[in-house]
Amino acid sequence: MVDFDVPEVDYTRYTNRQLAAVPLAVLAVALLIIAGWTVATGVPVDRGIDFTGGTELRLGEVPAPDDGGRADIREAFSASPESIQYVGTTGLYVVTFDDEVRASQLDTEANEAGFSVESQDTVSGNFGDDSQLLALGGVAVAFVGMSVLVFAMFRTFVPSIAVVISAFSDIVIPVALMNVLGIELTLGTVAALLMLIGYSVDSDILLNNHILRRSGDFYESTYRAMRTGVTMTLTSISAMIVMTIVASLVGIELLSSIGIVLVFGLATDLMNTYMLNLSLLRWYKFEGVAR
Repeated sequence: MVDFDVPEVDYTRYTNRQLAAVPLAVLAVALLIIAGWTVATGVPVDRGIDFTGGTELRLGEVPAPDDGGRADIREAFSASPESIQYVGTTGLYVVTFDDEVRASQLDTEANEAGFSVESQDTVSGNFGDDSQLLALGGVAVAFVGMSVLVFAMFRTFVPSIAVVISAFSDIVIPVALMNVLGIELTLGTVAALLMLIGYSVDSDILLNNHILRRSGDFYESTYRAMRTGVTMTLTSISAMIVMTIVASLVGIELLSSIGIVLVFGLATDLMNTYMLNLSLLRWYKFEGVAR
């Protein structure tokens, strides 16, 4: 693991309200974005063909983007493509259409335009709905299971709810950013959200254990947890940034989207763990039930 020099923050300079204000404000903005998106589109986040259904074509013998390849693709089909992605490493275009377009029609039009159809994948609308229900159900079950496990571990309300709130925020903020950045909800981004639940619980439990179950001053215990937790998270962020850059350069949109979601989610986890969670733990230790 890369050794980061984690500074020792002087938390005594800030009140609990000051520490909690920033992450709670960011969470509130994220909830407003999701609510507004739901009102405008009917769904909290745009869905990919994994969940809406549709057809994906991989086309060859198309000019590169600089030579008008995307324009040629749009002109070739009577239906408007949902997205056109150029994969530089293979020279192919990944073109997606919604569920209402017949795959046989697309194949015929592609051949008439002189394109080669390297592969074709079709997801029916009903199957997409089933996949969405299963994927989102998995996220819900993982979150509920995490919450039950946390309450069973600490058996006190404030430390447990601090972990749950942090994990909730770690999911909500990246989902709001997905709307802002135009990243669709797919099986890949759902997997990224599931990974964020695991990352969040790991860092929050690490902090709670050091403060509540180990000997030493509150701030000394906090710094011990930060040296491990911050190093672990920054290492993961660095790896995800590299993956995102490489995936973007070679045109692998799925990996790029997963990397972006994880980078923002892990950065959010740093904020929630060492500001929101910490403020609740400090209140619990010095002013709350544990006093």
